Amino acid sequence: MAVSVRMDPLLEKEMAQAAKRRGITKSQFIVEAVERALGRNDPSEMYLKVMQEMASYQIGSDTTGPEVVESSPRKQALHDKLRAKHAQEQADYAEFLKARQAPTLGDAA
Repeated sequence: MAVSVRMDPLLEKEMAQAAKRRGITKSQFIVEAVERALGRNDPSEMYLKVMQEMASYQIGSDTTGPEVVESSPRKQALHDKLRAKHAQEQADYAEFLKARQAPTLGDAA
């Protein structure tokens, strides 16, 4: 269905530039804006969904692949430290998500 919209020329130019930066047409840009306004395309919900999926993402702990080469003890220590930090951040975020989803005592009443 075709819809005609009147807007200020400066606003239209800004919209055209924003659509071009994103690599989409002006029509697609307007449709996405209307969907967001109607709550059909909430960026914060999509962000949380992606973050929940990524919280359980495991970086390949299999070190038997062909890309593994001998490394110095110092480099291996740094690698192990970064892996431990990443694992801790994943665990912390998973706990955060659980705490967000858990009902509070006030909700039970």
